Amino acid sequence: MPELFCRFVGGVTELAEYFLALKQHRCPGCGASESLNCHSKLYGNDPHSREGGRIQRGQRLWCCNRGQRGGCGRTFSVFLAEVLPRHTIGASFTWSLLERLLDGGSIKAVFEALRLPFALESAYHLVHRLRERLTALRPALCRQQKPPASSQADPLLQTVEHLRCLFPRSDCPAAEFQLHFQRPLLE
Repeated sequence: MPELFCRFVGGVTELAEYFLALKQHRCPGCGASESLNCHSKLYGNDPHSREGGRIQRGQRLWCCNRGQRGGCGRTFSVFLAEVLPRHTIGASFTWSLLERLLDGGSIKAVFEALRLPFALESAYHLVHRLRERLTALRPALCRQQKPPASSQADPLLQTVEHLRCLFPRSDCPAAEFQLHFQRPLLE
């Protein structure tokens, strides 16, 4: 899968502030400044809506390579921290699932308790994708803070505890991870 150039902001207000200073930001692909332009808004399915509603997930930016700009011509995205790029499910749903797994629930029991708006197979797939991603997540977390002592044998649950410890004041450490490290929790 190609590398995903993206940035994360805390919310819609921070997204608007990011665009006010857009020309001062550098392109993550080529490093050019004063070459970024707004491209299009990113919309996705609203998991809270039963009628197939859409919500804004972020904004695409384009690094202008026309004229004297000196950009690379690539586009990249600025996502809201709540958004997991390439996934309909958001960071808060994911964090709720992980917290309940940490409390000792099975994936099926947690899925039924949370009444998540997607198929059970999606929950299993999500947990599988998180397990595959641990080799990238754990070193990033360890560079910030030593892992806490854990009674968990499962590396995924140890990582959940580490996220909780690293972002103790956050309601959603999964979103906070994306905001802090400027990289997606899931790829």
